[in-house]
Amino acid sequence: MKKFLTALAFAAATATPAMAQDSAAFVGPRVEGLVGYDRLQGAGGGRDGLAYGIGAGYDFKVGRAILGFEAEYADSNTDGCEAGFIIATDRICASARRDLYVGGRAGVAVAPSTLLYAKAGYTNARVGLDYTNPVTPAANFSLSDNLDGVRVGAGVEQKLGSNLYAKAEYRYSNYEGGFERHQVLAGLGVRF
Repeated sequence: MKKFLTALAFAAATATPAMAQDSAAFVGPRVEGLVGYDRLQGAGGGRDGLAYGIGAGYDFKVGRAILGFEAEYADSNTDGCEAGFIIATDRICASARRDLYVGGRAGVAVAPSTLLYAKAGYTNARVGLDYTNPVTPAANFSLSDNLDGVRVGAGVEQKLGSNLYAKAEYRYSNYEGGFERHQVLAGLGVRF
């Protein structure tokens, strides 16, 4: 039994450096394109649309963990209009516009080419509101506002080649003013 435990301890000790080498696949600077489902909710309603954007980041190894920081610029076609808002001929339209994000992520390589991670950070979304009233043109207005918030999420990154990777990610953003956003995105990126 003592020989078996010694062999088991030796196997565990030699497997740990191999796993650490596997995580090196997720280290360094990266850029990526993102696209996917977007749902923006607020003021008692919500709309679905398509989110798209670009991101960049840098990941490094700390022990067995992969830590990194990232930034992103995204946009969305999520919008909606309602006719007859106040009178029968008026129209009000709300739209999601650009979304900026900066934050960090922490993950672990669960296989030589697969990384599971969680993320959190600051996000700032721009939303717009347009009102048109053909009967009283003086009442027409257009405005936009920037909403600060917090984003959390989780995802999986899969190495596809020496520098190419794909990822899938769910994220939730909570903005001031009672707005929130759910997104499920896919990404394709290059690590340098």
